[in-house]
Amino acid sequence: MLDTQLLIMDRVYNVIMERVNASIVSYTTAVSAGVLSCYVGLKVYRRQQVKKKALKKREESRKALQDVQRSVAVEITGPTANKRKEILSLTLPQLSQQLTDGQLSAVQVLQAFQEKATAVNDELNCLTEPIPDALVRAQNVDAADQPLGLLHGVPFSIKENYLIKGMVTTMGVTKYLDTPADHEDAVIVQVLMKQGAVPFVKTNIPQTLLSIGCSNPVFGNTLNQVDPTRTPGGSSGGEAALVKGGGSILGFGSDIGGSVRIPAHFCGICGFKPTGQRISGRGLMRGSPVQGVISTPGLMARDVDSLALGMKALLVPDMFQLDPQVVPMPFRQETYEDKKPMRIGYFTSLHSCPPTPSMGRAVTMAKEALEKAGHTLVAFDPPDALRAIVDMALRMLTADSGRTFSTKWLKDEVIDEYLEGQIYLWTMPHYLRKIVGFLLKPFVS
Repeated sequence: MLDTQLLIMDRVYNVIMERVNASIVSYTTAVSAGVLSCYVGLKVYRRQQVKKKALKKREESRKALQDVQRSVAVEITGPTANKRKEILSLTLPQLSQQLTDGQLSAVQVLQAFQEKATAVNDELNCLTEPIPDALVRAQNVDAADQPLGLLHGVPFSIKENYLIKGMVTTMGVTKYLDTPADHEDAVIVQVLMKQGAVPFVKTNIPQTLLSIGCSNPVFGNTLNQVDPTRTPGGSSGGEAALVKGGGSILGFGSDIGGSVRIPAHFCGICGFKPTGQRISGRGLMRGSPVQGVISTPGLMARDVDSLALGMKALLVPDMFQLDPQVVPMPFRQETYEDKKPMRIGYFTSLHSCPPTPSMGRAVTMAKEALEKAGHTLVAFDPPDALRAIVDMALRMLTADSGRTFSTKWLKDEVIDEYLEGQIYLWTMPHYLRKIVGFLLKPFVS
């Protein structure tokens, strides 16, 4: 009898425990599902908010550019329109001379380039924002008793990563949209304004700068005027597109691994990357905190003489005083004008990165033109740079294991579609890199 009662109690207990366990499992599953749903919902909500914030900024920018466009609009066939066409046809040395001589006013020239820049932007989406006080600056230049400097009254454009007091510098992410620069302008901007030049627009960039494209979720994608189905290059792509379209006579970008030279090449304009510390990079935001090669500002224009004049205007005592790290060596005009024949090395192929036929032809054409000018051209085989490009450069850019990208720049951000593949590589855990490296080793010599 007692055994029967114990057996019944044991069965009852087992049934109760089974139901309790089932209830616990159900409860845990429900809680887990709820937590997961909340997490996913929060991620989706944040993503939607980021998209809304980006679109709001893009709309504000578009409206500001349209306001500038309306303020300078004139009849297509009137005398003002004809004068503007004449202004836009000048080279930088010609324009600078006419402004210095008083044949043109800074306001005249500014409005000509504002009209052209906004028209080019309608076609290519190369601008991010107009610089608000450009007209006031031009009026102050015109009110001066004498020419202010080598670029008296010349309007110039700058890449989005140049700091301007009171303006935001986004780097293509939304987290900086509410934090305008509260300190002084970039040193280059300060020096150019002391030379009488007038900054008037900022130009588009790829998100975080580390791309040879030119697209970001805040300001969208920039097109190439030569072929709108292709990119103008990066990271100074908006600048190159604007200069190519005639909307700026002198532009400023930045370059570490080709960010001025690549867009200049893609768009068919002239670009120049000075030696590191030759001109000041203070007041420029950078995409990576670790750089094996020094990042430097660079110049972009339609011809080499314009680049030379821009460098001459920058290499002055004001630059050396504002940034003591810059080598205090002025522009050497005699070296620039020296006609002594040079000995120049060239190559037409690289094993790790074979050139396209058009690039090979370009090198050959440049070689022939230089030989015709009296220079000696010497062919050489450069060392294969595949390891340096793929291995060393990537190691330096991701020396912090991608923390800068995953926390500072892109946390809770919409990542641009052209950058997604790179971000996965940059933020890959060290152990996973080892595994991928081992698996790929047989395919990489």
